[in-house]
Amino acid sequence: MRARRPLSRRLGLGGRTGVALLAAGIGVLSPFAAVSPASAQQATDAAGTWAKPPQVDRGALPNDTRRPDKTYKQKTGCVQRSLDNNVPINIIPWGQAYLQLDKAQQIVKAAKGTIGGDQKIAVVDTGVTPHPWFQGRVESGGEYVANPTNHQPGGLQDCDGHGTEVAGIIAGNPQDPKVGFIGVAPDATIVSYRQLSENYSEDTSSNSSSNTGQPGGQQGGQQGGQPGGQNGGQLPPSTGGGGQVEGTGPQQDNNGDTRQLQKEGTAGTLDTLAQIIRGIADRGDIKVVNMSVDHCRAADGTGSIQKGEQEVQAAVKYAADRDVVVVAAAGNVSDTCPQNDQPDPNKPKSIVTPPWFSDDVLSVGAIDQSGGVASFSVHGPWVGVAAPGTDIVSLDPAEGSTGLANLTINNGQQSKIQGTSFAAPYVAGLAALVRSMYPNLNARQVIQRIEATAQHPAAPGGRDDFVGYGVIDPVAALTANLPGDVGMLAPPKPVVQAAQLPPADSTSSTPMIVALAGTGGGVLALLITLFVMHTIRRNRPNSSPG
Repeated sequence: MRARRPLSRRLGLGGRTGVALLAAGIGVLSPFAAVSPASAQQATDAAGTWAKPPQVDRGALPNDTRRPDKTYKQKTGCVQRSLDNNVPINIIPWGQAYLQLDKAQQIVKAAKGTIGGDQKIAVVDTGVTPHPWFQGRVESGGEYVANPTNHQPGGLQDCDGHGTEVAGIIAGNPQDPKVGFIGVAPDATIVSYRQLSENYSEDTSSNSSSNTGQPGGQQGGQQGGQPGGQNGGQLPPSTGGGGQVEGTGPQQDNNGDTRQLQKEGTAGTLDTLAQIIRGIADRGDIKVVNMSVDHCRAADGTGSIQKGEQEVQAAVKYAADRDVVVVAAAGNVSDTCPQNDQPDPNKPKSIVTPPWFSDDVLSVGAIDQSGGVASFSVHGPWVGVAAPGTDIVSLDPAEGSTGLANLTINNGQQSKIQGTSFAAPYVAGLAALVRSMYPNLNARQVIQRIEATAQHPAAPGGRDDFVGYGVIDPVAALTANLPGDVGMLAPPKPVVQAAQLPPADSTSSTPMIVALAGTGGGVLALLITLFVMHTIRRNRPNSSPG
């Protein structure tokens, strides 16, 4: 099923007029704008199904240890940049144009003077490389893969290349008019938590207690850890200097990003994910979190829940209750995560965490350039909204890079960057803009606003299991007047409009002179006409006899 094009385009409304009409009318014209996500979810989840998780066990909430749960060691080299063939990528990414992000950013800039500059967004991923196009707006959140060093604080090395691309979509800012790419909230601050890596694995050696793994930096990133060497690590010219190099761990492939938590031979567990979410909620200064990481397992048909899933469920509930918007990728189809294409959507083949906990998580599916659902995007009753997830352009994640990437190398083959991992940051960035625009809204109201203003699919209740409530509409999310907004949004301030009439001039006699002259002229003309007519009649010969 394909997601519909934005309403303003389908009605032929272009430019500011179309956006204004859409924003003004969506609360009245859309029969789904006031649909409650919770009520729709309850209607979908009939008794006896296992699409909805069990009740939250608050006792499962873990404490944040702020360290890796195991001892990991680096097994493959980190992503490298092309040393000779950096090709500029100056096009505007299609997803950026599709969502009309330029208009949305103009709205926020005009109202707030900054585009998300008052927001901190946590990125729980493979780490974030401090790319120069972040302008120093990347902070260390925590390191859960390897022990941090003085050379690179925790969370600020991205050996896999995934987290930097995700963070770039949220807050990258080239500050160059020649570059088409820009992040959704280009003034926001990224707080990076490295929680997952496919380039690390558990160290089972006898001396693992003292070997905490190679934390990265120059040795692991560009020298000793590179099996392919410099020549083997160079990328073809068309990559723009980004992507995966020979000898490193796998990144995205043609079916989407297949990285998974608790995957054998990798770093990252549901336990540390839950710890991080709890720690973010306890900080208090982070109000949006993006998790482009997930755990997918086969549904057992009993509705049971695993220990790690319980911990994450308790953590996202804890965060939502403390006013944190939790955004998560819906997951990608793989050999271990089959598509939910069964006849009964409430009896799924695959369960994806954290999206499963949709009461407290906004999960994001992916669409492609046609507007249709991406083939790799996992379906499910927990899908909240959708966003672009194919043909991605973002910041080059390699250490020392100063450009963009649009391709990755997987098993020696070029692949486009794609996955629900890259749809989620579009939504996280939008959530930050909504929080900036409407600071009185709490986390659940922000999510409801994003869902209510999405371009709803043609399905009962205005949602389906493919794109949820639809493809996000940033302009509508920032401007629409929705039912229930009274009391939530700051009331508009009345503006006194100055009169533009010309000032009175009572001292000038010119108008009177003109008026009298006109009247006198008219009287004179009338007298002349009467005189002429009288003279003609008097001098006419008398034609009567005698």
